[in-house]
Amino acid sequence: MNEIGGYLEMEHFHGDILHGNAIALNCGRNALAYIILAKKIKRIVLPYYMCDSVIDTCVKLGVAIRYYHIRDDFLPADVIDIGSDEWLYMVDYYGQIQNIDIQRVYKRNHNLILDNAQAYFKKPLEGVDTIYTCRKFFGVADGAFVYTDTTLKDELKKDKSYGRMNHLLGRFEVNASEFYDENRENNNQFKNAPIMMMSNLTMNLLHAIDYEQVKEARTRNFERIDQRLCGINRLKVRMTEGPFAYPLLLENGAMIRKKLIANKIYVPTLWPNVLHMMSEESLEYHYVNDLLPLPCDQRYGLEEMDYICDLVEQATD
Repeated sequence: MNEIGGYLEMEHFHGDILHGNAIALNCGRNALAYIILAKKIKRIVLPYYMCDSVIDTCVKLGVAIRYYHIRDDFLPADVIDIGSDEWLYMVDYYGQIQNIDIQRVYKRNHNLILDNAQAYFKKPLEGVDTIYTCRKFFGVADGAFVYTDTTLKDELKKDKSYGRMNHLLGRFEVNASEFYDENRENNNQFKNAPIMMMSNLTMNLLHAIDYEQVKEARTRNFERIDQRLCGINRLKVRMTEGPFAYPLLLENGAMIRKKLIANKIYVPTLWPNVLHMMSEESLEYHYVNDLLPLPCDQRYGLEEMDYICDLVEQATD
């Protein structure tokens, strides 16, 4: 019997949830680990333009890696021949890859894992092992979803995230800069975290989100930035619902990033580890340095988007 009476805990929320029929885990890297272990994957083909957490997960689990280049539209640069015992890992960067392109790849090779960490509002494609992460879209301390037709037999423990909420609560009531180190520490904790089920706290918070409002806000903000900056953007950007960020590619993007950060517009570098793998002449190197993921999430409206665009236009004059 549970405790009865005493002080009240956080309210329990009961709204609809996206990806409620997927396997709910504690983080994106462990969503990949889950697939690797469940499918007994021994060989994988990754893009060079990739977060190091994916690489680290594969190395940790003894998976042999080879790499491929991407084109300027984020698709694989060449047709990739996949061995019968290999798996291809694709990333839907900024939600810019169309389903028809993914289906074309899947038709050639069913051993496909799709990383939708930057495409939370895209539906999974039938038969394709797909990963979603929550922390890139919502203020939660853990959380990922994985769609796969193979499950682990081991019973997984449930994560507990109440001790990792301070950076989220601090940003809510104070600001981001004072709690940046705590946020980074929370991220680092997942490097060696075992595969666990998503925490009850995160699951509860996900039930409180108005997903339609979030999707509409992100889409509206993305469209405003594109209206303002498409003329200087070296990427041909597709409209997408509920985007992660607006990908702005500039010749001198690295310099513009510094100016934006100086004005407290925090634009991440995705991903620094790639710079150590690639030559300065490569597309991937250029994207790490000069592709700016401009924030367009649900916290902001058109006024903030115009402010960002004004600063970019001033810096590029």
